[in-house]
Amino acid sequence: MDPYDSLRADETMASLVDGFGRIEVEPADDGEEFRGLVVSLTNQAVSTESARAVRSRLFETLGDVTPESVLETAPEELASSGIGETKAGYVRETARAFRDGDYGRGAFDDATDDEVRDALTEIRGIGDWTANMYLIFVLGRDDVLPLGDLAVRRGIEGLYGVETRDGMREVAENWKPYRSYGTRYVWAWYEA
Repeated sequence: MDPYDSLRADETMASLVDGFGRIEVEPADDGEEFRGLVVSLTNQAVSTESARAVRSRLFETLGDVTPESVLETAPEELASSGIGETKAGYVRETARAFRDGDYGRGAFDDATDDEVRDALTEIRGIGDWTANMYLIFVLGRDDVLPLGDLAVRRGIEGLYGVETRDGMREVAENWKPYRSYGTRYVWAWYEA
């Protein structure tokens, strides 16, 4: 089934699909998994604009964004790019995990979303929100609903008038099995 046809069963979502066009949910390119996770780490608990600025400085500092480039960069230099000491530590922990283990797309081919979350959240600094961003933006999973994201909650509240997480889950039931697509449309609406 086509995700856009499925989403059109929800009148509000149909108007978003018409207004924003096709918003894809696709896996990241091979070799971009670590970079994708670093993007999510820098996006944690900051505005989109702030995250963009900090990420730009961090990526300029690193050059090639790889586990090796992170581990070869002094923690103080990472922190001074704007991510701060705590996130610099999280990025370094993530780099060590990627260097020492397999967290690439292929490693999770047969894993459920919950198994991916469990594996990622074993890395210090990665919680459910970051794991959900990895599922959507790196693995390209179709059916993820990241209610830990403030923009998603505010977007659903603004679009549907629903304020509780249980109510939001109920709204998103109509988007199954394409809740990642529905989420992308809610983000688009919220950021517009």
